[in-house]
Amino acid sequence: MLDRRDGPYGEAVLRRHGDRLEIIANGTFLMDTSDGRSERLLVDAALAALPPGRQGASVLIGGLGVGFSLARAVAEARWGRIAVVEREPAVVDWHRAGHFAPFSGGALDDPRVRLVAGDLTAHLHGTAERYDAICLDIDNGPDWTVTENNGSLYSPSGLADCRERLTSGGVLAVWSARPSAAFEAALGRAGFTGVRTLEVPVRRGVPDAVHLAVRP
Repeated sequence: MLDRRDGPYGEAVLRRHGDRLEIIANGTFLMDTSDGRSERLLVDAALAALPPGRQGASVLIGGLGVGFSLARAVAEARWGRIAVVEREPAVVDWHRAGHFAPFSGGALDDPRVRLVAGDLTAHLHGTAERYDAICLDIDNGPDWTVTENNGSLYSPSGLADCRERLTSGGVLAVWSARPSAAFEAALGRAGFTGVRTLEVPVRRGVPDAVHLAVRP
């Protein structure tokens, strides 16, 4: 164990296991630094799904985590504005202290990046700002939430907030530890079009998934 905090949403632990770092939230494994393919795909797929010719696109990344998604966004010049929302102060501190530097590469210091410290659902509901893409990776997915109130993000009201925060033709991308047909259906009911799921095979078990949807 490298660090343990009692934060505003419970216990947060940073743990080293072999050559990888792990984030444990309230005793439940949340993410580690072993792969990152699906977290990078989250950002790449959202950008690829935007209307052709959209320049200086803006993206909201929900969840800083170990930094895979943010680093991928910073590496792409077509993103003109990048906001990342993280509610757990310990996670931000672990980046600032250098634990995750090999994975985020100092992405928080990029001039296009704005760090929003707070709850993602509250930010989506309370801001008037709109984005060309919203990339969400704050939990293990719509069918398995580590924190109970995160479930509201995948509810009809939460998806409506996501839709309203997108520009016309904007893309919602949601990371999940497993594909979810029920969530695909929920995206359609919430007024999104072009709903599809990309799968990333893992060494054991069901594949990781990125759910994509477009605001008409």
